[in-house]
Amino acid sequence: MTGDRVSSSHDFDLIIIGAGSGGVRLARMSAQTGARVAVVESRYLGGTCVNVGCVPKKLFVYGAHVRDELEDAQGYGWNISSEDVSFDWPTLVANKNAEIERLNGIYGRMLENAGVTIIEGTASIVDPETISVGDKQYTTKHITVATGSWPVIPDIPGKECLLTSNEMFYLPQLPRHAVVWGGGYIAVEFAGILAGLGVETTLLYRGDLFLRGFDDDIRRFTEQEIRKKGIDLRFNVTIDSVEPNDSLYTVNLSDGSSLETGLVMAATGRRALVDGLGLEKVGVELNASGHIVVDEHFRTCVPTISALGDVIGTPQLTPVALAQAMVLTRRLFGDGEGDMDYSAIPTAVFCQPNIGTVGLTEQEAIEAGYRLRIYRSDFRPMKYTLSGRDERCLMKLVVDDHTDKVLGAHMVGPDAGEITQGLAVAIKAGATKAQFDATLGIHPTSAEEFVTMRQPVS
Repeated sequence: MTGDRVSSSHDFDLIIIGAGSGGVRLARMSAQTGARVAVVESRYLGGTCVNVGCVPKKLFVYGAHVRDELEDAQGYGWNISSEDVSFDWPTLVANKNAEIERLNGIYGRMLENAGVTIIEGTASIVDPETISVGDKQYTTKHITVATGSWPVIPDIPGKECLLTSNEMFYLPQLPRHAVVWGGGYIAVEFAGILAGLGVETTLLYRGDLFLRGFDDDIRRFTEQEIRKKGIDLRFNVTIDSVEPNDSLYTVNLSDGSSLETGLVMAATGRRALVDGLGLEKVGVELNASGHIVVDEHFRTCVPTISALGDVIGTPQLTPVALAQAMVLTRRLFGDGEGDMDYSAIPTAVFCQPNIGTVGLTEQEAIEAGYRLRIYRSDFRPMKYTLSGRDERCLMKLVVDDHTDKVLGAHMVGPDAGEITQGLAVAIKAGATKAQFDATLGIHPTSAEEFVTMRQPVS
């Protein structure tokens, strides 16, 4: 499946099932090589990220943060009367919807301008070179599955009362109180959004501390900062059942207590969206978690069928799917070279304050056998010195003591995602702590702290 050229013996050279971030990128890049490409989509162009994920979530985060900005404004001499300030949820939702519709149109035009055929409907694989959509069949030299993932609601009594992140973007109104169930980044982000928009919010998680997989210092610091926002964090507890109670819901917890709330959101994981594709019928293997099994070049055990993105169980991040699409394009229609590098992937959690992280956590570095130097700085951002806001920033560097190489950079604080993107370039390039130290800071910024931490804390 490497470096194949186009063929006229099929309707298409490549059919992609799913027009999310990875599918659209693969379609566009493959079409630019001269391949005849079609993409099949049953819902919306742009997939989860554009429609019910990264983009609308970030818009909601911006909206939720306005209240903090208004409160901070008084410290800078702005007189803003609480009687004159109000928030209208339907306006935010309508404006968000308009922006998503605009992006949908852009995706459609990009595909059309690249010469990609867009097929609307639900696809099923008939055989290794044929798919069906409705009552039509299409033959193709290659099939790529890029259907992404879908939220999972645990099978508990009253599960029909629970919402997922999908529905949260289209709520007709905000409740007075909400319960968010989960401990991953989606749960933490939505708890922050709801609280920032004035909803009394409780976050429930079954473990000792949320954000498993992130650096432990980051997790503990984020817990402290989120509690300052008024979010009720409850760990080592889960939901046993949910019961409708007039216009509210009674949430029965594993510790024997219960809550009354106007909304229950389950952010308890996502599963690969493979239902109805006919993968088993053609012999495509799924693993125990339900993801499509592929090799390092995204090939399944069926030579003509490949897969990429969330559906194969790699990190569920849009830039990962985009990079995979570029590699697969070269494998299918280019020089056949190129591999995916999953090391030092930067990511952000848009809770309040934000988290930015890249490279190894301290625990990961210890488990890998490194002898470490740890640098850490905890301070109040300059922005809050006049406003008096009780919010702090944490920055941390994980350094290999033997080579002086910076293995990881982690941050909690304003604009953490923006700052971490630049650090990711340095870490990807193998920068040492000495090179960080030799880099002049931009003063006065929070970011300069990453190049002025001199004394290790351990």
